[in-house]
Amino acid sequence: MRSLAIAALCACTFAHAASRTDNVDVFIGTGGDGHTFPGATRPFGMVQLSPDTQVRHFRQSYPWAAGYRYEDDSILGFSHTHFSGAGHSDLGDVLLMPTSGDVKLEPGYPERPFSGYRSRFSHKDEHAEPGYYAVRLLDNDVDVELTASERVGLHRYRFRPGADAHVILDLRSSIYDWSGKNLWSRLRLRGNDTVTGMRETRGWAPGRQLYFAIRFSRPIVGHQLLNREEGVEYKGFAAPGKTPADKVLVEGKALEGTFDFGQPADATVLVKVAVSAVSEDGALANLAEMPGWDFDAERRHAHDAWEQALAAVDVDAPPAMKRMVYTGLYHAMLAPSLFMDTDGKYRGPDNQVHEAQGFRFHSTFSLWDTYRALHPLLTLIQPERRNVDFVRSLIESQKASPYGILPVWQFAGQETWCMIGYHAVPVIADAYMKGLKGFDADEALRAMTSSAEYGPYGGLRYYMKLGYVPIDLEPEAASKTVEYAFDDWTIARMAEKMGRRDVADRYYKRAQNWRNVFDPVTGFVRAKKSDGQFRTPFDPVRSNFGSDYTEGSAWQYSWYMPHDNAGLVQMLGGDAGLIGKIDQVFDAKIDPAVYAHMEDISGLIGHYAHGNEPSHHVAYLYNYAGAPWKTQARLAQIVASQYHDTPDGLAGNDDLGQMSAWLAFTALGFYPVAPGSNEYVIGRPFVDRAVLNLPNGKRFTVRTEGLADANPYVGSVTLNGRPLARSVLRHADIMAGGELVFRMQATPNKAWGKAPSARPYTQTPY
Repeated sequence: MRSLAIAALCACTFAHAASRTDNVDVFIGTGGDGHTFPGATRPFGMVQLSPDTQVRHFRQSYPWAAGYRYEDDSILGFSHTHFSGAGHSDLGDVLLMPTSGDVKLEPGYPERPFSGYRSRFSHKDEHAEPGYYAVRLLDNDVDVELTASERVGLHRYRFRPGADAHVILDLRSSIYDWSGKNLWSRLRLRGNDTVTGMRETRGWAPGRQLYFAIRFSRPIVGHQLLNREEGVEYKGFAAPGKTPADKVLVEGKALEGTFDFGQPADATVLVKVAVSAVSEDGALANLAEMPGWDFDAERRHAHDAWEQALAAVDVDAPPAMKRMVYTGLYHAMLAPSLFMDTDGKYRGPDNQVHEAQGFRFHSTFSLWDTYRALHPLLTLIQPERRNVDFVRSLIESQKASPYGILPVWQFAGQETWCMIGYHAVPVIADAYMKGLKGFDADEALRAMTSSAEYGPYGGLRYYMKLGYVPIDLEPEAASKTVEYAFDDWTIARMAEKMGRRDVADRYYKRAQNWRNVFDPVTGFVRAKKSDGQFRTPFDPVRSNFGSDYTEGSAWQYSWYMPHDNAGLVQMLGGDAGLIGKIDQVFDAKIDPAVYAHMEDISGLIGHYAHGNEPSHHVAYLYNYAGAPWKTQARLAQIVASQYHDTPDGLAGNDDLGQMSAWLAFTALGFYPVAPGSNEYVIGRPFVDRAVLNLPNGKRFTVRTEGLADANPYVGSVTLNGRPLARSVLRHADIMAGGELVFRMQATPNKAWGKAPSARPYTQTPY
């Protein structure tokens, strides 16, 4: 019964004691709009080896942004680079597909079995866990297993005994789109077991170069190297037992290769694939990271790497919540990803090769998303060295930038210019404010101010002159103004701590620019024209690409001044004004069609859109108006409706771990509303007990008494045995170690956290 092969294989070849990885369900987010992938990778690994099920049409690329959708029933192949939860698509490099019998050179169609090398599969014959993926290809009659080191993906293919074994390599394949995205590619046969090559693509990141080296566990007995461009075809063959010459190569825009292995006696072929951004020789050198062919040992190494990473947090919670939290932590440690060869060389934003000195270069920075919660989470759950690598990668990217600014949305070392703001700034500032060492603070501050003062970017020339971005000269002006103001505040915070009072004063002033686009008459942030007048007509529900707001409406963006929420309270006429306005956000009865044209506005509760980042801090704003009990109720509402331990268990794109980081923080009972403040706003916990095993060697425990659906409210909080009157936890409290205890109850404690002295930091005094 070969249909049971995968289940038997997983049970027999690898066993380990109960571990944290057992609580990770890598399929969470692979359905719906989560855009996560289930394949094999290491924490922050350069290789993400995963199945692709996508079709070949650009207009359908969004649902397949990670290459795989749980709803599909056929697999195109297994490629080596993927985003986790991105709202855009690209990558899918070096697609391999094992097959037996006749070789088909086209992928075929999902609705037409056997029309190509694509194969049907069943979820009952599929298994995945951190660092490992396995599936049975029903049409191709092959069992597939995948694992990975940091730079190398390892495949194990088991063919039917007596079957002809083939492996197809399709360099035309891309998650972004197949048509016209390959600028150039190369395939080269080196000896009788190794293939190298490259491709340059014009996708989300223009001119991206990816090099690779493929090594097979047994000699190639026949091969074809094909250029599938119209009117061009080259084929090369090697006779059994004869070593092909190193000069066998093919170049072009539509390359494909097939590699034949006869009928292996043990019916098994293993394949190692190393990637590099530098050169084919760099990829060959990276193969040394995985010297042997012991698949089970490599799988254990991957498992152990994830077990060590997840050991940063010990969680005791109801089973579904425990799975969601550990899966969230797993997703939070997929990016930023390593982007450097074993010799330290990497390709930077100037498309030139650089060599890292004393750090490991990382890329894949989805900064508009991840500065909010992901990077603050990583300061708690990752070693200081790793966080230094992230900060130094940002600074070195600024040095190599043709524009002299920090990354905006960078991957593969290249800038995409996606989203708004200069949000590498709060990542660096938050790390510095929390005492991270290992980078030059003066150099970092120069990089931050260079980004904040680069006039051609996003209307900054107008922002610096007028105090806001004018909508008649720059799209999405309202959002840009308020996001720039927050970034400016983080510059001021860091400069102040460094003793740079001149810089701090200038940027504290700029941080108040949010007021220039807040309309106290309507109670909304609005776009202004260059003549100083608000743009009319005004509809707070209106949203569209290039409108006044970025992926949102006035209902989502008018509460974005996380550094100055007391100022917002004043603008709205006091505590009751803010409470009433946020209640309107959640309680609004709206037609779902209102936001149907905006694919990123999802996870709706009224106008609150948990599926996108501008809403992520909103439930915590009640604390700034002295009503933490309302935050507690809203968090229960959000968690219950927006997170599930199922493939469609994320309300929107995970966005490189931001959605997951939100849940991880919220489950612990606190959230970093304003990175750079060194404070976490207290919400309510969703775990019975959690222990943060901190980078400094200390332990911080969160314990909940009376955790139950019937007890959504916090009755009292103690820190190290003493009552905690304030509704905020300080970073120093956590790093000192100790215990935070919540006592939950059925009714709200409306007195706790009410006093102005008990509220979180804000630039404007209460």
